[in-house]
Amino acid sequence: MSTAVPLKYLAGYPPELLAQVRELISKGRLAESLDRRYPESHDVCSDGALYDYVAELKSRYMRNAGPLAKVVYDSRLHLVQQALGTHTTVSRVQGGNLKAKREIRIASLFRQAPAAFLRMIVVHELAHLKEREHGKPFYALCTHMEPDYHKLEFDVRLWLTLLEFDPSGGDPPAS
Repeated sequence: MSTAVPLKYLAGYPPELLAQVRELISKGRLAESLDRRYPESHDVCSDGALYDYVAELKSRYMRNAGPLAKVVYDSRLHLVQQALGTHTTVSRVQGGNLKAKREIRIASLFRQAPAAFLRMIVVHELAHLKEREHGKPFYALCTHMEPDYHKLEFDVRLWLTLLEFDPSGGDPPAS
């Protein structure tokens, strides 16, 4: 595989690492590598099950964060916003009080993701409830909820790279 093939989900990583990824892709071994490390699937396929899954993690690690009004899979996220998950807070005045509705939307491609990848994206969006910016406190909270957060984030990027070349997990096109 030529080094000219862009790996957009891995931008910013060292060239040596990108070369290793390109080699795995060209040999058709990236899918095998990810399947070996993440064989466990999940059964969080409906919006209701996703809400319960997120609420359980939130109650375990973020009891003081405000309640969530909605947690759903969103089929438009990956395509429209180039996002894998979003968190929104809508504030409105109700009587004399200010009410905030918090929502988390997870890209629907995570319905078929390994269980660890779903957990990583949920942890990421939950961390945004307390920390808006991707800074040191944000990542500290992520690693508090998921100690392997950084490894999982990289592996999710590998998985997305694999899906970009071939959604079925096959070989990428020749450049």
